[in-house]
Amino acid sequence: MTPHPSHISLTNRSLSCLFRALVFVSHGAGEHCGRYEDLAQMLVGLDLLAFAHDHVGHGRSDGERLMVSDFHVFVRDVLQHVDTMHKDYPGLPIFLLGHSMGGAISILAASERPGFFAGMALISPLVLTSPESATTFKVFAAKVLNLVLPNLSLGAIDPNILSRNKEEVESYNSDPLVHHGGLRVSFGIQLLNAVSRVERGMHKLTLPFLLLQGSEDHLCDSKGAYLLMDGAKSQDKTLKIYEGAYHILHRELPEVTNSVFHEIHMWFSQRTGGRCPP
Repeated sequence: MTPHPSHISLTNRSLSCLFRALVFVSHGAGEHCGRYEDLAQMLVGLDLLAFAHDHVGHGRSDGERLMVSDFHVFVRDVLQHVDTMHKDYPGLPIFLLGHSMGGAISILAASERPGFFAGMALISPLVLTSPESATTFKVFAAKVLNLVLPNLSLGAIDPNILSRNKEEVESYNSDPLVHHGGLRVSFGIQLLNAVSRVERGMHKLTLPFLLLQGSEDHLCDSKGAYLLMDGAKSQDKTLKIYEGAYHILHRELPEVTNSVFHEIHMWFSQRTGGRCPP
C-alpha cells in the first residue's frame, strides 16, 4: 500500500534556492491533504515548499478506508516522503505541520528523529482523546471488541462537532474524498496506541513548535495541549488557546481561522531565513 503524494514539482534540483524550507503537511483521520490547500498556498507565499500525501487508507491513497496494521505505518510513510524530498532539495530545513491525527504523526516523527526537523506547527493535535469518547469503560470495551470483532463500526463522527462554521461542516459532508462511514474498532485502538506513544515520546522533543488548540474540542482533549507543553523539552514552544472553538481551527468561524492563519504565518516567517543569494 502506498500513500498518494501531493507537492510542488521542480525537476531541476538547483531550483531549491527558490525556497526557504520544506514543510510536510499531515492531515487528520478520515480526511485528505487536499483540504489543506489554503494553508499550503499561504506557506508557498512565504517561499516555503509545502508537500503532503494522503495517509494510507485515506483520500486517494491505497488501502481499505481507515484501516492500518500499526499506527507507525503513518509515521514511516511520512519519514520516507520527507527523505525523498530532502534528497531533491538538499540543505533546506524541514518543518512539519499537522492537524489532529496528523499532529500525533508529526509529534512521533519528530520524536523518532531528534534534531532532524527544524520545527513543527500543530493544530488540535491528538495528544489526549476527548473524555466523552474515551472513558475507561469504552477503552476497555474497545480492547475486548478488537480481539473478537475488529471490523465492528463504532459509528461515524458527528460533523457538527468539528467546526462552528456551518459552511465548513457542509463542505466536509459533501467532500467525496472524506470518509463518512463509521470508525472501526481496530482503527480506534490504533488511535489509542498513538496517544500512548505520544505520551511516551514527548520528552524527546527539543524542536521549536507552535500549538493551536480550541477549548471546546470534542475530539482531542484540550488538556493534551498543556500536557505536551509541560512534557516537551523544547525551549521554543508556543501555545494559543481559542476559547469556545471546536476541532478544525483552520476551518472555524472567520475570526478564529483568520487568527490561526496569522499565527502560522508569523511563526514560520520568524523561523525561516532569507532566500539563497544570487
